[in-house]
Amino acid sequence: MKRLMIAVIGVGILVVGLGWHLNRRTTLAVSPAEPVAETAPAPASDAPQAVELVAAQPEPPAQPSAGPLLAKTASYTAAAPANPALEASSLSRTVDVLVSPQASYQQKQEAWKQLGEAGKLDQAIAELEQRTTNDPRNADNPAALGHAYLHKCGTIQDVREQGILAMQADKLFDTALSLDSSNWEARFMKAVAMSYWPPMLNKGDEVIQHFQTLIQQQEAQTPQPQFADTYAWLGDQYQKAGRADDARTVWQRGAALFPTDEKLQTKLAPAQ
Repeated sequence: MKRLMIAVIGVGILVVGLGWHLNRRTTLAVSPAEPVAETAPAPASDAPQAVELVAAQPEPPAQPSAGPLLAKTASYTAAAPANPALEASSLSRTVDVLVSPQASYQQKQEAWKQLGEAGKLDQAIAELEQRTTNDPRNADNPAALGHAYLHKCGTIQDVREQGILAMQADKLFDTALSLDSSNWEARFMKAVAMSYWPPMLNKGDEVIQHFQTLIQQQEAQTPQPQFADTYAWLGDQYQKAGRADDARTVWQRGAALFPTDEKLQTKLAPAQ
């Protein structure tokens, strides 16, 4: 019991560090080449963007592309009349993006941002929980639900509740990986979150192993922009473990594959 309480408190502490990562990722600018560019642009002010209600659209065909899914997800305007059916439809289409194999990582981050700005995170969690129950063999459902729990951690102040949510997220990532060991989001988010666990829980080697596995899987696939993050994080973990040479080697390897990635260039700059 004592160890469990230490774990709960410790995992709650990780949210302080993890929060910056989630906030950074959800504010990424989406490339104009992505289908998500069809959505309404964010306003120039820092105020949260409202979501415009859209009329319900016909159900998309099997395995739809991510663009139409996200393009249909607009923002609610204050002047729009309340219509629970339309709100539910819009929310469902946003969640469709989060669990779509065709959606890019950038499009999913934009969907998370829209949910946060519209204050719909709790509703999205409820729908993801239902989808996970209804379709327990789909790895994308628990992967997205675990991601949602980590976002939820950043919105609450109770450390114990944060710790419980973080541990639930970790179990969901394990569930997703047991269904699909190549699920990038599940493994990446599990490794990132675990990297903030207290040293007393001895998770350093496991974190490194997850990032190493990700790199092996990534290098057998078509490169994606988010893959650069794996090299950056693995190098950080090597450096934390006192393996400075290994850190620099993996950063160089990542920079060779992603020469325009600013994070990797910044990490290599001091030694140049």
